Amino acid sequence: CLMVSALLPSPSSSSSSSSSSSSSSSASFVRTMAVPPSYSDLGKAAKDIFSKGYGFGVVKLDLKTKSQSGVEFNTSGSSNTDTGKASGSLETKYKMKELGLSVNQKWNTDNTLGTEVTVEDQLAQGLKISMDTSFVPHTGKKSGKLKTGYKRDYVNLGCDVDFEGPIVHAAAVLGYEGWVVGYQMAFDTAKSKLSQNNFALGYKTGDFQLHTNVNDGTEFGGSIYQKVNEELETAVTLAWTAGSNNTRFGIAAKYKLDKDASLSAKVNNASLIGIGYTQSLRPGVKVTLSALVDGKNFNAGGHKVGMGFELEA
Repeated sequence: CLMVSALLPSPSSSSSSSSSSSSSSSASFVRTMAVPPSYSDLGKAAKDIFSKGYGFGVVKLDLKTKSQSGVEFNTSGSSNTDTGKASGSLETKYKMKELGLSVNQKWNTDNTLGTEVTVEDQLAQGLKISMDTSFVPHTGKKSGKLKTGYKRDYVNLGCDVDFEGPIVHAAAVLGYEGWVVGYQMAFDTAKSKLSQNNFALGYKTGDFQLHTNVNDGTEFGGSIYQKVNEELETAVTLAWTAGSNNTRFGIAAKYKLDKDASLSAKVNNASLIGIGYTQSLRPGVKVTLSALVDGKNFNAGGHKVGMGFELEA
Protein backbone atom coordinates (compact mmCIF):
# COMPACT_ATOMS: atom_id res chain seq x y z
CA CYS A 1 0.00 0.00 0.00
CA LEU A 2 2.86 2.35 0.79
CA MET A 3 4.44 1.60 -2.60
CA VAL A 4 1.18 2.43 -4.39
CA SER A 5 0.82 5.67 -2.46
CA ALA A 6 4.42 6.67 -3.18
CA LEU A 7 4.06 6.05 -6.93
CA LEU A 8 0.92 8.16 -7.23
CA PRO A 9 1.45 11.87 -7.93
CA SER A 10 0.83 14.31 -5.15
CA PRO A 11 -2.48 16.21 -5.00
CA SER A 12 -2.72 19.03 -7.48
CA SER A 13 -2.14 22.47 -6.15
CA SER A 14 -5.03 24.81 -5.50
CA SER A 15 -6.24 26.73 -8.50
CA SER A 16 -5.28 30.36 -8.77
CA SER A 17 -7.57 33.01 -7.38
CA SER A 18 -10.35 34.14 -9.68
CA SER A 19 -10.87 37.75 -10.57
CA SER A 20 -14.52 37.75 -9.52
CA SER A 21 -16.14 36.55 -6.28
CA SER A 22 -18.52 34.21 -8.12
CA SER A 23 -15.74 32.34 -9.91
CA SER A 24 -13.79 32.15 -6.62
CA SER A 25 -16.79 30.52 -4.94
CA SER A 26 -17.13 28.06 -7.82
CA ALA A 27 -13.44 27.13 -7.62
CA SER A 28 -13.78 26.62 -3.88
CA PHE A 29 -16.68 24.22 -4.45
CA VAL A 30 -14.66 22.26 -7.02
CA ARG A 31 -11.73 21.90 -4.63
CA THR A 32 -14.06 20.73 -1.89
CA MET A 33 -15.59 18.07 -4.11
CA ALA A 34 -12.27 17.08 -5.75
CA VAL A 35 -11.15 14.68 -2.99
CA PRO A 36 -13.83 12.00 -2.42
CA PRO A 37 -14.60 10.68 1.08
CA SER A 38 -13.13 7.47 2.45
CA TYR A 39 -15.07 4.27 1.92
CA SER A 40 -16.35 4.24 5.51
CA ASP A 41 -17.72 7.78 5.07
CA LEU A 42 -19.80 6.99 1.98
CA GLY A 43 -23.45 7.68 2.84
CA LYS A 44 -22.40 9.36 6.10
CA ALA A 45 -24.97 12.17 5.83
CA ALA A 46 -27.85 9.68 5.96
CA LYS A 47 -26.17 7.64 8.71
CA ASP A 48 -25.83 10.75 10.88
CA ILE A 49 -29.56 11.52 10.62
CA PHE A 50 -30.30 8.00 11.95
CA SER A 51 -27.64 7.92 14.68
CA LYS A 52 -26.93 11.40 16.02
CA GLY A 53 -29.26 12.93 18.58
CA TYR A 54 -30.17 9.59 20.18
CA GLY A 55 -28.92 7.56 23.14
CA PHE A 56 -31.47 4.90 23.97
CA GLY A 57 -31.11 3.03 27.24
CA VAL A 58 -28.13 4.97 28.58
CA VAL A 59 -27.32 8.01 30.65
CA LYS A 60 -24.13 9.49 29.24
CA LEU A 61 -21.76 12.32 30.07
CA ASP A 62 -19.11 13.64 27.67
CA LEU A 63 -16.54 16.21 28.74
CA LYS A 64 -14.10 17.86 26.33
CA THR A 65 -11.34 20.17 27.53
CA LYS A 66 -8.12 21.60 26.12
CA SER A 67 -5.01 22.64 28.00
CA GLN A 68 -2.93 25.72 27.25
CA SER A 69 -0.22 23.50 25.78
CA GLY A 70 -2.68 22.17 23.19
CA VAL A 71 -3.45 18.76 24.71
CA GLU A 72 -7.08 17.74 24.22
CA PHE A 73 -8.88 15.63 26.83
CA ASN A 74 -12.07 13.72 26.05
CA THR A 75 -13.71 12.04 29.03
CA SER A 76 -16.81 9.91 28.64
CA GLY A 77 -18.94 8.00 31.12
CA SER A 78 -22.20 6.11 30.69
CA SER A 79 -24.61 3.95 32.65
CA ASN A 80 -26.95 1.37 31.11
CA THR A 81 -30.48 1.93 32.44
CA ASP A 82 -31.39 -1.77 32.01
CA THR A 83 -28.38 -3.45 33.59
CA GLY A 84 -27.01 -0.60 35.70
CA LYS A 85 -23.52 -1.28 34.34
CA ALA A 86 -21.31 1.80 34.22
CA SER A 87 -18.40 2.34 31.86
CA GLY A 88 -16.01 5.15 31.11
CA SER A 89 -13.11 6.18 28.92
CA LEU A 90 -10.38 8.79 28.81
CA GLU A 91 -8.76 10.00 25.61
CA THR A 92 -5.91 12.46 25.15
CA LYS A 93 -4.81 14.02 21.88
CA TYR A 94 -1.68 16.00 21.19
CA LYS A 95 -0.74 17.50 17.85
CA MET A 96 2.61 18.88 16.69
CA LYS A 97 1.51 20.70 13.57
CA GLU A 98 5.00 21.75 12.53
CA LEU A 99 5.98 18.06 12.32
CA GLY A 100 2.63 16.79 11.03
CA LEU A 101 2.58 14.45 14.04
CA SER A 102 -0.30 13.59 16.35
CA VAL A 103 -0.47 11.23 19.32
CA ASN A 104 -3.75 9.79 20.56
CA GLN A 105 -3.95 7.74 23.76
CA LYS A 106 -7.06 5.94 25.06
CA TRP A 107 -8.01 4.11 28.25
CA ASN A 108 -11.35 2.62 29.25
CA THR A 109 -12.81 0.86 32.27
CA ASP A 110 -12.38 -2.52 30.54
CA ASN A 111 -8.68 -1.84 31.25
CA THR A 112 -7.68 -1.52 27.61
CA LEU A 113 -4.87 0.88 26.74
CA GLY A 114 -4.57 2.20 23.20
CA THR A 115 -2.03 4.44 21.49
CA GLU A 116 -2.15 5.81 17.97
CA VAL A 117 0.71 7.77 16.41
CA THR A 118 -0.01 9.50 13.10
CA VAL A 119 2.20 11.29 10.61
CA GLU A 120 0.45 13.26 7.88
CA ASP A 121 1.64 15.20 4.80
CA GLN A 122 5.32 14.63 5.61
CA LEU A 123 6.59 11.85 3.35
CA ALA A 124 4.26 13.02 0.57
CA GLN A 125 1.43 15.53 0.30
CA GLY A 126 -1.82 13.73 1.06
CA LEU A 127 -0.15 10.66 2.60
CA LYS A 128 -1.16 9.65 6.13
CA ILE A 129 0.54 6.86 8.11
CA SER A 130 -0.63 5.66 11.53
CA MET A 131 0.47 3.01 14.00
CA ASP A 132 -2.39 1.90 16.26
CA THR A 133 -1.62 -0.41 19.20
CA SER A 134 -3.66 -1.73 22.13
CA PHE A 135 -2.70 -3.55 25.32
CA VAL A 136 -4.75 -5.29 28.02
CA PRO A 137 -2.53 -5.43 31.15
CA HIS A 138 -4.40 -8.11 33.12
CA THR A 139 -4.37 -10.59 30.22
CA GLY A 140 -1.20 -9.46 28.47
CA LYS A 141 -3.03 -9.38 25.12
CA LYS A 142 -1.45 -7.08 22.55
CA SER A 143 -2.59 -6.03 19.10
CA GLY A 144 -1.48 -3.56 16.48
CA LYS A 145 -2.45 -2.08 13.14
CA LEU A 146 -0.47 -0.19 10.53
CA LYS A 147 -2.77 2.24 8.73
CA THR A 148 -2.04 4.18 5.56
CA GLY A 149 -4.16 6.58 3.59
CA TYR A 150 -3.59 8.67 0.53
CA LYS A 151 -5.82 11.46 -0.79
CA ARG A 152 -5.52 13.37 -4.01
CA ASP A 153 -7.91 14.89 -6.53
CA TYR A 154 -10.65 12.38 -7.40
CA VAL A 155 -8.96 9.53 -5.44
CA ASN A 156 -9.03 8.37 -1.82
CA LEU A 157 -7.03 5.23 -0.98
CA GLY A 158 -6.62 3.34 2.27
CA CYS A 159 -4.69 0.26 3.32
CA ASP A 160 -4.45 -1.22 6.84
CA VAL A 161 -2.53 -4.24 8.08
CA ASP A 162 -3.89 -5.92 11.20
CA PHE A 163 -0.99 -7.87 12.68
CA GLU A 164 -3.44 -10.23 14.41
CA GLY A 165 -3.94 -12.66 11.53
CA PRO A 166 -2.39 -10.87 9.77
CA ILE A 167 -5.27 -9.39 7.78
CA VAL A 168 -4.89 -6.78 5.06
CA HIS A 169 -7.73 -4.27 4.68
CA ALA A 170 -7.78 -2.08 1.57
CA ALA A 171 -10.24 0.41 0.12
CA ALA A 172 -10.36 2.79 -2.83
CA VAL A 173 -12.86 5.50 -3.74
CA LEU A 174 -12.92 7.37 -7.05
CA GLY A 175 -14.97 10.51 -7.51
CA TYR A 176 -15.84 12.73 -10.46
CA GLU A 177 -18.44 15.50 -10.79
CA GLY A 178 -20.48 14.28 -7.83
CA TRP A 179 -20.28 10.57 -8.68
CA VAL A 180 -18.31 8.24 -6.40
CA VAL A 181 -17.51 4.55 -6.77
CA GLY A 182 -15.76 2.54 -4.08
CA TYR A 183 -14.34 -0.89 -3.38
CA GLN A 184 -13.37 -2.43 -0.05
CA MET A 185 -11.69 -5.77 0.64
CA ALA A 186 -10.09 -7.77 3.43
CA PHE A 187 -7.59 -10.55 2.82
CA ASP A 188 -6.68 -13.10 5.49
CA THR A 189 -3.06 -13.97 4.75
CA ALA A 190 -3.06 -16.93 7.15
CA LYS A 191 -5.90 -18.62 5.27
CA SER A 192 -5.07 -17.06 1.87
CA LYS A 193 -8.73 -16.13 1.63
CA LEU A 194 -10.67 -13.01 0.71
CA SER A 195 -12.84 -12.41 3.78
CA GLN A 196 -14.51 -9.19 2.66
CA ASN A 197 -15.57 -7.99 -0.78
CA ASN A 198 -17.68 -4.83 -0.89
CA PHE A 199 -18.74 -2.39 -3.62
CA ALA A 200 -20.41 1.02 -3.36
CA LEU A 201 -21.79 3.63 -5.72
CA GLY A 202 -23.05 7.10 -4.88
CA TYR A 203 -23.99 10.51 -6.15
CA LYS A 204 -23.77 13.80 -4.28
CA THR A 205 -24.96 17.34 -4.90
CA GLY A 206 -25.23 20.30 -2.56
CA ASP A 207 -28.53 19.19 -0.98
CA PHE A 208 -28.94 15.57 -2.11
CA GLN A 209 -26.97 12.35 -1.65
CA LEU A 210 -27.61 8.85 -2.97
CA HIS A 211 -25.64 5.79 -1.82
CA THR A 212 -25.90 2.09 -2.70
CA ASN A 213 -23.68 -0.81 -1.64
CA VAL A 214 -23.25 -4.57 -2.04
CA ASN A 215 -21.41 -6.48 0.70
CA ASP A 216 -19.97 -9.91 -0.11
CA GLY A 217 -22.54 -10.32 -2.87
CA THR A 218 -25.31 -11.06 -0.35
CA GLU A 219 -26.04 -7.84 1.54
CA PHE A 220 -27.63 -5.04 -0.49
CA GLY A 221 -28.23 -1.59 0.92
CA GLY A 222 -28.95 1.97 -0.03
CA SER A 223 -29.68 5.38 1.43
CA ILE A 224 -31.05 8.72 0.30
CA TYR A 225 -30.29 12.00 2.06
CA GLN A 226 -31.93 15.32 1.29
CA LYS A 227 -31.53 18.72 2.82
CA VAL A 228 -34.99 20.16 2.21
CA ASN A 229 -34.11 23.58 3.59
CA GLU A 230 -31.95 25.16 6.29
CA GLU A 231 -34.16 23.70 9.02
CA LEU A 232 -35.16 20.26 7.73
CA GLU A 233 -33.04 17.23 6.76
CA THR A 234 -34.45 13.83 5.81
CA ALA A 235 -33.01 10.37 5.13
CA VAL A 236 -34.24 6.98 3.95
CA THR A 237 -32.39 3.66 4.24
CA LEU A 238 -33.08 0.29 2.62
CA ALA A 239 -31.43 -3.10 3.21
CA TRP A 240 -32.00 -6.57 1.80
CA THR A 241 -30.25 -9.94 2.21
CA ALA A 242 -30.06 -12.43 -0.63
CA GLY A 243 -32.22 -15.48 0.02
CA SER A 244 -34.59 -13.53 2.27
CA ASN A 245 -37.88 -11.85 1.41
CA ASN A 246 -37.56 -9.43 4.31
CA THR A 247 -36.65 -5.91 3.21
CA ARG A 248 -35.58 -3.58 6.00
CA PHE A 249 -36.17 0.13 5.67
CA GLY A 250 -36.30 3.24 7.80
CA ILE A 251 -37.21 6.92 7.55
CA ALA A 252 -35.63 9.68 9.64
CA ALA A 253 -35.73 13.45 9.86
CA LYS A 254 -34.00 16.21 11.77
CA TYR A 255 -35.63 19.60 12.27
CA LYS A 256 -33.91 22.66 13.71
CA LEU A 257 -36.37 24.45 15.97
CA ASP A 258 -33.95 27.35 16.36
CA LYS A 259 -30.20 27.91 16.52
CA ASP A 260 -29.98 26.15 19.90
CA ALA A 261 -32.51 23.32 19.64
CA SER A 262 -33.28 20.47 17.24
CA LEU A 263 -35.75 17.61 17.08
CA SER A 264 -34.97 14.19 15.56
CA ALA A 265 -37.35 11.37 14.72
CA LYS A 266 -37.07 8.00 12.99
CA VAL A 267 -39.15 4.89 12.35
CA ASN A 268 -38.43 1.53 10.71
CA ASN A 269 -40.50 -1.33 9.32
CA ALA A 270 -40.28 -3.14 12.68
CA SER A 271 -42.42 -0.30 14.13
CA LEU A 272 -39.58 0.96 16.31
CA ILE A 273 -40.07 4.69 16.78
CA GLY A 274 -37.22 6.87 17.99
CA ILE A 275 -37.47 10.48 19.12
CA GLY A 276 -34.64 12.75 20.20
CA TYR A 277 -34.43 16.34 21.42
CA THR A 278 -31.17 18.27 21.62
CA GLN A 279 -30.86 21.60 23.40
CA SER A 280 -27.82 23.83 23.73
CA LEU A 281 -28.21 25.38 27.17
CA ARG A 282 -25.24 27.71 26.71
CA PRO A 283 -22.02 27.68 24.66
CA GLY A 284 -20.25 24.41 25.45
CA VAL A 285 -23.20 22.81 27.27
CA LYS A 286 -25.57 20.51 25.37
CA VAL A 287 -28.22 18.09 26.62
CA THR A 288 -29.91 15.30 24.65
CA LEU A 289 -33.13 13.51 25.59
CA SER A 290 -34.30 10.47 23.63
CA ALA A 291 -36.89 7.69 23.69
CA LEU A 292 -37.42 4.47 21.77
CA VAL A 293 -40.97 3.12 21.52
CA ASP A 294 -41.89 -0.37 20.31
CA GLY A 295 -45.05 0.31 18.30
CA LYS A 296 -45.94 -3.38 17.92
CA ASN A 297 -45.88 -4.03 21.67
CA PHE A 298 -46.85 -0.65 23.04
CA ASN A 299 -48.76 -2.00 26.06
CA ALA A 300 -46.15 -4.65 26.85
CA GLY A 301 -43.54 -2.08 27.81
CA GLY A 302 -39.86 -2.48 27.11
CA HIS A 303 -39.54 1.03 25.80
CA LYS A 304 -36.23 2.79 26.36
CA VAL A 305 -35.26 6.31 27.32
CA GLY A 306 -31.88 7.99 27.39
CA MET A 307 -30.16 11.18 28.45
CA GLY A 308 -26.85 12.67 27.43
CA PHE A 309 -24.79 15.68 28.50
CA GLU A 310 -21.96 17.20 26.47
CA LEU A 311 -19.66 19.71 28.15
CA GLU A 312 -16.88 21.47 26.28
CA ALA A 313 -14.43 24.03 27.62
